[in-house]
Amino acid sequence: MEQSKILLESDTNELEIVEFRIDEVDWHGNVVPCFYGVNVAKVREIIRLPSMSRVVNAKPGVEGMIKLRDKVITIINLAKVLNKDTGDLVADRVVVLEFNNLMVGVLVHSVSRIYRISWKNVEPPARSVHSEQVTGLVKMEDRIILVLDFEKIVAELCSESALKPLDEMLMLRAEANPERAQRTILVADDSVFIRKTLCGSLRAAGYIVTEAENGAEAWSIIQETMKKAALEGNPFKNYIHMLITDVEMPQMDGLHLTSLVRKEDSLKDLPVAIFSSLASEDNKRKWINLGANCILTKPDLPNLVKVADELTE
Repeated sequence: MEQSKILLESDTNELEIVEFRIDEVDWHGNVVPCFYGVNVAKVREIIRLPSMSRVVNAKPGVEGMIKLRDKVITIINLAKVLNKDTGDLVADRVVVLEFNNLMVGVLVHSVSRIYRISWKNVEPPARSVHSEQVTGLVKMEDRIILVLDFEKIVAELCSESALKPLDEMLMLRAEANPERAQRTILVADDSVFIRKTLCGSLRAAGYIVTEAENGAEAWSIIQETMKKAALEGNPFKNYIHMLITDVEMPQMDGLHLTSLVRKEDSLKDLPVAIFSSLASEDNKRKWINLGANCILTKPDLPNLVKVADELTE
C-alpha cells in the first residue's frame, strides 16, 4: 500500500479504494450484490474472521471483539449498520481500519480489489437510502461503488471515537467578540457529520462560516471571491480569512485544493488548515510542505477556535 502514501503527499487529486461487498437478499431469496469502498489509506489489513467475543450491552451494529496480535479491536457489522436483509449470507471477512488513532474491524462478505481513480470520478451522493453513511459514488462500467463515511459510522458506535459537540460551546457564545464577527472561514468537508461539528463550533464562537461539500465547490467559491475582490479593488483577505479543508472529498481533494490556493499570488496569505483522520506525523510534514499552515485532527477540536483566532489575526 505504499502508493497510497504517495497520493497523500501530492496534489494528484487521486485516491485508491478497496472495493468490498455487503450483499443482501431480496423478497424472492435472490442474492443482490452490493459494492462499497474505503480509502486504502485507512486499511490496515484484511483477514478472515477469527474467534470473536461478544460485547455486553453493545449497540446494534457492534458484533463483538477480536484479538489481533497485541490489540483488542471492536468488530462492526456493516450489514446491520446499513439495515440490510442478508438472510443466511455469512460475513467472514474483516477489513481492519485505522484512522483517528483508532483501530476497528468491519465485517464484509468479500473483498475484490484495489482501484486507483481520480477524485473527479467520485460524485457526491444523491439524497437517497443510506446517504448519511455515504460520502461518494464511483461509477464503474457495470456497477456503482458507494464510498462509506467510516468516521460517522464508527463515531456513532464507539463512544471513544465520537466527535461530540464541544462542552465549551456555551462559553464560546458568551466570549463571541466583534473581531470574530468580521471574519469569514470557509470549511470544505464532504461529511455532513464532521462539517456540522466544525461549523457549529466556529459559529458558536462568533465566526461567519461558509460551507462547501467538496474541494471543487470550495475552489469555485474562492475563484468567485477572487473576481469580486479584483472588481472591487480589495485584497482577498477582506472576504475570506481562513480555509479549513478535509483531504478525502469527491471531485477535488483537499491536497489539490491546497495546491491550487498556493499557486495564486493573491491567496499567498490565506491561512489553510487541513482537518483529516489520516493525519499521521509523516503526512503532517508532507502537507505542511504542500502549503498548509497547520494540520488538525479530532483531538485538536477543543482548540479549534484558538487556532482560528491565531491564524486569522
